[in-house]
Amino acid sequence: MLYLASTSPRRRELLQQIGLSFEVLKIDVDESVYPQEPPEDYVARLAFAKAQAGLLLAKDEQAIVIAADTSVVMEQHIIGKPENLEQALTIWQALSGRAHRVLTAVSVASHQRQQTQVVSTEVYFRHLSRDEMLNYWQTGEAQDKAGGYGIQGKGALFVEKIVGSYSNVVGLPLTETALLLRAFGVQV
Repeated sequence: MLYLASTSPRRRELLQQIGLSFEVLKIDVDESVYPQEPPEDYVARLAFAKAQAGLLLAKDEQAIVIAADTSVVMEQHIIGKPENLEQALTIWQALSGRAHRVLTAVSVASHQRQQTQVVSTEVYFRHLSRDEMLNYWQTGEAQDKAGGYGIQGKGALFVEKIVGSYSNVVGLPLTETALLLRAFGVQV
């Protein structure tokens, strides 16, 4: 049985897009960043831990668990999810007219082994006006997303271009996920 250790609707939609059937597991993992932890190590550690937590919840000897963690990174600093308008404005002002990276680590695990891969995509924001930022906040789209935007929604209006995987920016790099799953014998 295939399991997704995430309640993210975006990750569910992406896996459904490539024709996978799976059960969703709600897991709880401490997402604190360790001091001096590089962003690549952070997302890899969390994806690994989420997959392990998923295996414990699945209670299925044949379980294969997919887990992921996505972070927005600028100049080696992880940019989290804004908790209020002030934080969102600070984030968007920092991203405005500049490039940043979106890192997603995807981890696939069974009771026999686990593999994790980190994927990076460069995202370029155009210059944003304060009114645009305020209007975007009012959509409610920013509150539960790393970096305070969703490229698959209205946040796409902020993005000038990307270099790399679009699905990675949404929250799950599909090509890499499919290749990992195939290595575990899952037909994709």
